[in-house]
Amino acid sequence: MANPLLREEVFRGYGTQEEMTVSGTINKSIILWLFLAAGAIYSWTNPAVTFPLLWPLIVAGLILVLIMAFKTSASPFLSPIYATAEGLILGVISLYFEKKYPGLVVNAVLLTIAVLFFMLAAYKSGALRATPRFRKNVFIATVAIVIVYMIDLFMNMFLGTNFPYIHDSGLGGICASLFIVSIASFSLITDFDLIEKGAIHGAPKYMEWYGAFVLMVTLVWLYLEILRLLAKMRD
Repeated sequence: MANPLLREEVFRGYGTQEEMTVSGTINKSIILWLFLAAGAIYSWTNPAVTFPLLWPLIVAGLILVLIMAFKTSASPFLSPIYATAEGLILGVISLYFEKKYPGLVVNAVLLTIAVLFFMLAAYKSGALRATPRFRKNVFIATVAIVIVYMIDLFMNMFLGTNFPYIHDSGLGGICASLFIVSIASFSLITDFDLIEKGAIHGAPKYMEWYGAFVLMVTLVWLYLEILRLLAKMRD
């Protein structure tokens, strides 16, 4: 698996009356994206209100992720809250990039949507399959990226410097961003696969919210990395 939130065992059937479906997960995804869009629009139009809350929102989002990772049954209640918080965060970040690089946000959104449908088509056609080796490689790469970002944050906070290439707009930095965007894109394949397996295995109905939540996590990550990549290419 690539997304650490998508453990295959959490989608196993429980013998419940109502079971998870792919179409139900899509519907829940639409609902969550409406919450995210509402938060992003408010944050975009009221940056003076949301900017001071950026770090508290990030911390709150991480807490919600951890709660839902260990208590998936809470997803129907917590995932809309997480989506709203994530929207508030994205609105502030997007506005910052848009002011610095006009037109960048629209391009990043369109590219994220394009990648989503391209990877979905590749998954449905069988061109890309979430084999055990594929999941393992993407998972290892994802964990490595998270570790690098944590080291970068530590270096920035305590040493006043950054991890090499992470923020560099040169060739090395662009290549690093391309690699991260690729891993985020491949993570979508494992998300699709495990959501489909959840429906096949008869996972409980509330897992539709969890599946929609983890898919949102991957897409938000992908959007932010595309945003960073496009910004580097503008510099």
